[in-house]
Amino acid sequence: MSDATLVISVYDKGRELDLIFHALTKQDYSSTKFEIIIAEDGENAKVSELVERWQSKRQLNIRHITQEDKGFRKNKILNKAIMASASPFLIFIDGDCLPHPEFISAHISNIEPNTVLCGRRVNLTEKASSRLSVDSITSLQYQKTSFGNVLFSALNRDKPGFGYNAEEGFIIKSESARKILMNKDEHILGCNFSIHKVMLERINGFDENYEGPGLGEDSDIEYRLRLTGAKFKSVRNLAVVYHLYHPRTIEQQENMEYFNKVKSQSNFFCKNGLVKN
Repeated sequence: MSDATLVISVYDKGRELDLIFHALTKQDYSSTKFEIIIAEDGENAKVSELVERWQSKRQLNIRHITQEDKGFRKNKILNKAIMASASPFLIFIDGDCLPHPEFISAHISNIEPNTVLCGRRVNLTEKASSRLSVDSITSLQYQKTSFGNVLFSALNRDKPGFGYNAEEGFIIKSESARKILMNKDEHILGCNFSIHKVMLERINGFDENYEGPGLGEDSDIEYRLRLTGAKFKSVRNLAVVYHLYHPRTIEQQENMEYFNKVKSQSNFFCKNGLVKN
């Protein structure tokens, strides 16, 4: 059995996924000890060809699950990934997020009972994202964060098209420093968190009534997990991902209205999840 399953949610992200695969070959955690599930919300031929090419290389343990493209149904494909996973611990990233070389090991080494591990991301600028290449991944150049990057980020934080949160790229292993810097009240970010599979089964997984971006893949499951007494632990500045630029996604108003309804009912077990009630 694998130590963990990395679930990568994908929609029409061929170039980005190829870069992610290259980054996963550079992990300091053995690729034979974790499986990868590509959870594709669609059936893109180019994505299938890319996955098959990487599967033939046998460098990574990759499985590919798909579903018909009927609009945004990320939660549905994530539930399929949960059921398909062959390990008791799941790590989630999005198909436009490159993992730092220590990403997998940071999640696995911080596992605790009944605890969700919450990471953050470095948001790359449009220019920096376009410059990423296989060479910058294999040479590990992509994971270098300088104080100059942080200064540039701070000065341009409010300008459209610029990256921000460059400071999230620093690896901080000092426990005392982390206690000073980390926010104790951690929250799930859908593109970087990990959890015991049994914890997701307890709340019936992701609620498939969210059909649109926002809330359903993070805020909703966090709320329902807290109702069960789950604990939350920061792996900020330990488990780092680099988010490739794209125009900001607008949350669906319908999702907010549905989330408010969920909170008013205070029920951790959703009706339209892993099991359909």
